[in-house]
Amino acid sequence: MESLAFNRVPPPPPDGPAPGVPLPEAPRSEPPNLAELFEAEESGLLRFAIGLVGRRTVAEELVQETFLRLHQVWGEVENPRAWLYRSLRNLALNHLRDRKDETELNETTAPGEENPPAERLGRNEAVGMMRLLLAEMPDEDRRLIQFKYHDDLKYQEISQRTGLSVGNVGYRLHHLLKGLADSLRSAGIEGSRG
Repeated sequence: MESLAFNRVPPPPPDGPAPGVPLPEAPRSEPPNLAELFEAEESGLLRFAIGLVGRRTVAEELVQETFLRLHQVWGEVENPRAWLYRSLRNLALNHLRDRKDETELNETTAPGEENPPAERLGRNEAVGMMRLLLAEMPDEDRRLIQFKYHDDLKYQEISQRTGLSVGNVGYRLHHLLKGLADSLRSAGIEGSRG
């Protein structure tokens, strides 16, 4: 895997230039087109929508509607991935509000079912909100979280891949996680179960 280059240089202190040499810029790549974005995000969006509305056919329609809406504003959207999750969440919540009678039929828990529907919905919404927050992060921050929690790398290994010091890796991850927790709390999602 190629090493990451972080191109954010801290601003110089008021009394003079910052010590050190700026890191090299990461190679720029073309933003994905709508078809590539659909290919990359469709399954995650579908899982998110199923968790929100509980019915695959409705979830598929909502995902399709979300992509159609993105197509209409494609040139105006800075972060299409984040826009997709936010819009899908709004569409799903509108669907549930407008069709409350459909969801009330499924409110009882079947015998032997571990989590009641409301708890599953809360957990799935928390996961979706986390995906939305991650999608809105700068790429280099998202990669740090991916290295640590998806790839299960130790700080030393992340340091080798990114060129950051081990201490800086720990510092940045700590602040990224604190920011995510604060954002989840401000969205009304608290605790390990959403």
